[in-house]
Amino acid sequence: MEKGFWPKVDVLIPVYKPDRQFGRILQMLMKQTCPINRIIVVNTEERYWNQESCPLAGLEVHHVTRQEFDHGKTRNLAAGYSQAEIMVFMTDDAVPKDEYLVERLVEAVLQTGPGGEITAMAYARQLPAKDCGAIERFTRNFNYPNKGHIKTVKDLPELGIKTYFASNACCAYRKDVFEKMGGFVNQAIFNEDMVYAAGVIKGGYAIAYAAEAAVIHSHNMTFLQQFHRNFDMAVSQADHPEVFGGLPSEGEGIRLVKKTAQWLFNTGRIQLIPRLILISGSKYLGYFMGKRYKRLPRQMILKCTMNRQYWERKWRGQA
Repeated sequence: MEKGFWPKVDVLIPVYKPDRQFGRILQMLMKQTCPINRIIVVNTEERYWNQESCPLAGLEVHHVTRQEFDHGKTRNLAAGYSQAEIMVFMTDDAVPKDEYLVERLVEAVLQTGPGGEITAMAYARQLPAKDCGAIERFTRNFNYPNKGHIKTVKDLPELGIKTYFASNACCAYRKDVFEKMGGFVNQAIFNEDMVYAAGVIKGGYAIAYAAEAAVIHSHNMTFLQQFHRNFDMAVSQADHPEVFGGLPSEGEGIRLVKKTAQWLFNTGRIQLIPRLILISGSKYLGYFMGKRYKRLPRQMILKCTMNRQYWERKWRGQA
């Protein structure tokens, strides 16, 4: 794209206890070839805001309490502060790989689909960090391959639930479409990005996977953390049957386990297969219980979730 013809771009980042890694994100954003109009941060709990980790002058910061934070509502709040044509949502642990991240995302979201569909959103590739374990490293490459593509409603028969796959770890949104679609769901424990993605796909728009736009983003989770994460993910699926009801996720999970086991065997990492079994079991147990959370007592739910505040708000609203 020619210099001087860039659309206006804002970067929006929900933050909790910012550290040096967040400082690196800001430094990389300042090096981007595509100019960034504003960096808008919504920080959870003002007492945790560490100005030393956020040296960028002119950073726009808004604070919410932990009780107020919600994966959907907080991002909608950030979007309300933006008047840019394209909004790039990021998380506070996704570091741009290079100075071309925003440029590649903008290029991707300005594409059209194979049938002329407007591209509503474009998500970046997530690369494993240096300390990433072998199993998680394979998972990243499985979910984020090195070749980009555009998805539309015509891909549902072949891709199934993966048609709606996107990630707010780093994802660009067209502001006009975002407002037309009503933004994210205001009450979201997880998957606010996929619920929105399902809406735009069904609305006749396209989603781009921009493989050339990359962030460093991976986790080395314990078995218990995997359980909690998959519990919350399954809760979001149970709460949105209009999105996930006819497109079960279990088959995709089984395919990942089989592919990972084969890769471990072929690369001489057989000793990691027991760990893969334990990780997969933790994920499935969390997913199984989350899909059936309405049958569980509240105290059990609070032991399974990683987002107690979500449930406290939800139950207060039901009182």
